[in-house]
Order: sequence, then structure tokens, then C-alpha cells
Amino acid sequence: MIDHTRSETLLRNFKLRSTPNRQDILELFLIKNYALSQGDIEKEVHNHLDRVTVYRTLKTFLDRGLIHKVLDDEGSLKYALCNEACQAPVHHHDHVHFKCLRCGQTNCLEINVPVIKLPDGYHAQEVNVLIQGICTRCDE
Repeated sequence: MIDHTRSETLLRNFKLRSTPNRQDILELFLIKNYALSQGDIEKEVHNHLDRVTVYRTLKTFLDRGLIHKVLDDEGSLKYALCNEACQAPVHHHDHVHFKCLRCGQTNCLEINVPVIKLPDGYHAQEVNVLIQGICTRCDE
């Protein structure tokens, strides 16, 4: 039996109604602890959730700041659970993402992105830094 306490608490903290669908998807992020694509999620929940439900749930989580977008080296869009750094008064995700070349997992690292001075007239909206290499699990 799965303990839904953590997912229920997170949903409540983000002012989201706790539903079985939201719990299932949120618990995938909690269990996996790395960035997931919509396809990854659909594979896990294909027996009881359809593609539209997964899409709508991800959009809701994204709009509320529970998850954030992660771009990988293939241009694929993935989603990662926000952490305490993301939940500052001004919601941002200016941290480094790391993709392992062996297992393919993408993780958020608590490393701030260095400030980059842009030329006059350019205004950054979002900064994405992806480092590729071998993660600690695969390096053992």
C-alpha cells in the first residue's frame, strides 16, 4: 500500500485539490527523483490514465509551480519536481541540470547559473544550463 501523505501535503501546499490522478503522477516524480518526459509518465500510468489527463495534470503542476521544464540535449521537454530553491518568493529555475550519458537520467543540481551579461537590448526570460557526463550512480 502506497502512503499518499507526502503527495497530499505537496498538493495542499500548492493549493491543488488532491485527486487520485494528481497523486499518481506526483508520486512518480517523488519516486523517480529525476526529470520525466510526458512519454515516460504515460508509460507508467497507461493502464489507468490517458494522454490528455497526463497532459492536463502536467500543465496544472507547471502553472502552479510544482514542477518546471527541463530541456535536454535532444531538444526533448522533460519535467522535474521543484525543490526549495524553486519555491522562493519569485519562482525561478536558474540552476544547472545534469544528464548522465550512461543511464540517460536528467537531474537538477543545486548549482546556480552564473550571471551572464547580455548585450544591450537583450532581456533573458529563462536560462537553461545542461551539463552532460556520468552521474554518481553510474560512476560506481
